[in-house]
Amino acid sequence: MPQNTYIQSPKAAPNERRWHHIDATGQVLGRMATRVATLLRGKHKPTYTAFVDCGDCVVITNAARVRLTGKKLDQKFYFSHSGYAGGAKTVPLRRQMEKDPRKVVYLAVKRMIHDNRLRSRQLARLKIFPGEQTKDVPRPVKASGTTR
Repeated sequence: MPQNTYIQSPKAAPNERRWHHIDATGQVLGRMATRVATLLRGKHKPTYTAFVDCGDCVVITNAARVRLTGKKLDQKFYFSHSGYAGGAKTVPLRRQMEKDPRKVVYLAVKRMIHDNRLRSRQLARLKIFPGEQTKDVPRPVKASGTTR
């Protein structure tokens, strides 16, 4: 076996985060969520490494206008449990879209990212707005010369 033929993997993510804006008007929820999860994880980059957080930032607008196929508005439910006896809650998708459509998009993206230590950092770079309003979107900050 030849010596020094191993591939060196990156120890830290390069400071090359880009901002992506996605307009959810008329887009199918699941297909949009897979594209957003890919951008957050950084799988679209040639420098992708599974254990390094190298993804980009994503801003989604018009979350209330996302399209759902089939009879999901009537048949899909969101389940949560408080941990106490009798603490189960089920909320229909139609009621959740009326109450807060951002949560529907957030949960769709969250459930497409692996449940590991990086997921919370990746989801922190996801900004979702129910309408056109984007005045609260933070601008990207130029990285200084120091790295953490």
